[in-house]
Amino acid sequence: MNTVTDLNKIPVPAYIQAIAPYVGGKPISEVAREYGLDENNIVKLASNENPLGMPESARQAMLQTFDELARYPDGNAYDIRAALAQKFRVPMDWVTLGNGSNDILVLAGHAFLQPGASAVYSQYSFVVYALATQETGARAIVVPATPGLGHDLEAMLGSIEADTHLVFIANPNNPTGTFLPSAEIEAFLQRVPAHVVVVLDEAYNEYLAPEQRFDSVEWVRRFPNLIVSRTFSKAYGLAGLRVGYAIAQAPLTDIMNRIRQPFNVNSLGQAAAIAALHDHNFLQKSYELNRAGYQQLVQAFERLRLSFIPSYGNFVLVKVGNAAAVNQALLKQGVIVRPVANYGLPEWLRISIGLPEENQAFILALERALGMAA
Repeated sequence: MNTVTDLNKIPVPAYIQAIAPYVGGKPISEVAREYGLDENNIVKLASNENPLGMPESARQAMLQTFDELARYPDGNAYDIRAALAQKFRVPMDWVTLGNGSNDILVLAGHAFLQPGASAVYSQYSFVVYALATQETGARAIVVPATPGLGHDLEAMLGSIEADTHLVFIANPNNPTGTFLPSAEIEAFLQRVPAHVVVVLDEAYNEYLAPEQRFDSVEWVRRFPNLIVSRTFSKAYGLAGLRVGYAIAQAPLTDIMNRIRQPFNVNSLGQAAAIAALHDHNFLQKSYELNRAGYQQLVQAFERLRLSFIPSYGNFVLVKVGNAAAVNQALLKQGVIVRPVANYGLPEWLRISIGLPEENQAFILALERALGMAA
C-alpha cells in the first residue's frame, strides 16, 4: 500500500490552503480546564445563544422522536418545510433546509461561485461570507463599512463587477449589530443586476422591534435573484441542533438542493424546529428578555464611558481598548466573551446578551478587567 509522507506533494488548491478555519467562542469546559475554574460558575456570553435555552415544546417534540433515531431522517424534511411554507405563504419548493444557516450560506457559495467569479460583501460582516467565497476559489470584493461599522449599500452596488455572481447582506449584521432599514434594501434589490444572486442573511430577525420588522419574503416574490436566509439557532434556542433555512424562488432552491448534503438536518432538529416555530410565547419571552438585557449592558457601557455600536441583535459590540488583555482578564474571572480582532477590530469585544444575573456578572468582571488591563 502506498503512503504519502510529504503532504506538500498533495495537490491542494492554493485558495483552500489559504483559508483560516472558523473558530467559535470558547466552550465552558475549555475555560474551566485552562483556568482551573468550576464550570457551574462560568458565564458564557460569547456565541449569541439564547440564554433561556431551548423551549420546552421543542424538548417534548424531541422526546417523541427518540424511537425513530435508528432510521435516517426525512431527507426532504417534508414536515418542517411544509410548516415554513405555511408560515410564510410560499410554495414548499421555495424552502431549502440547512444544517444551521451557516450551511445555507455555504450552499449559496458553492451553487453560484467558482474560480473566475466574485462575491461582494461588507467589511466587518459575518466571517462565513469570506469562507464561502474563498473555498470556491472565487474572488472577494470587500466593501468598506460606513463610519458606524455598517453596510454601505450604495458602495456595495457600485462594487459589483462583470464577474460578480453573489452578494451577501446581513441584516442585522454580526458582529457589529448594525441594521439596514427596509427602504434601503428594497432600493438595492431594485438596482442590482438581475443575474447577481443576493443572499439576505436574517439570522437575528426575530430580535428586531416590531416597528423595524418588514416582510422580506414579499421581496422574494418580486425578485427572482433573492435568497432570504434564517435560523433556529438564535431566538428559537436551538443552536446545538443546527437548523437553518432559506426562502427563494424555485429555480434557486433547485440549484441549492442539487448540492445539499443528504439528511443535512437530523430528525431531532426537524421535530424541535417545528415545535419552536409554533411556540409564540417562547419567542416573545426571548425578545423581551433580550430587550431588557440590552438596556442593562448599554447603561453599564455608558456609565463606564465605553463606546459601543447600537445593536439590533442579541449582542453588543463594545470598544475596550486593549481587547486581548481585557478578554484574558475576563476569562480568569470565568466570563467568556468574543474578541473580534479576526474581523479587523482589535479594540472591540462582542458581548452576547444573557440572563440578568449573567449580564451583571459580566459587568462586574468588566470593571475589574478594565482596571487590570489599564
